[in-house]
Amino acid sequence: MPDEIKDKNGEPINVGDNVFTKIRGGSHEGQVEKIVTTEEEAKEEGVKRPPKVLYTDQHGHAVNHNPGTLEHKD
Repeated sequence: MPDEIKDKNGEPINVGDNVFTKIRGGSHEGQVEKIVTTEEEAKEEGVKRPPKVLYTDQHGHAVNHNPGTLEHKD
């Protein structure tokens, strides 16, 4: 990958990292399963406007977020 995908704090995001984002008074958190970087991958995964980070949140829902909205969970 020519450009690293980074979180809102500028840290690189990799598959297997634990990440979270605050949303609607709560948060979505989970382990990164895939990072979509191309339009072709986005079409295959059913997401729009890459790059997107895909993971399953703590409630078992598949979510995707822009990398700049995520933070690493310690």
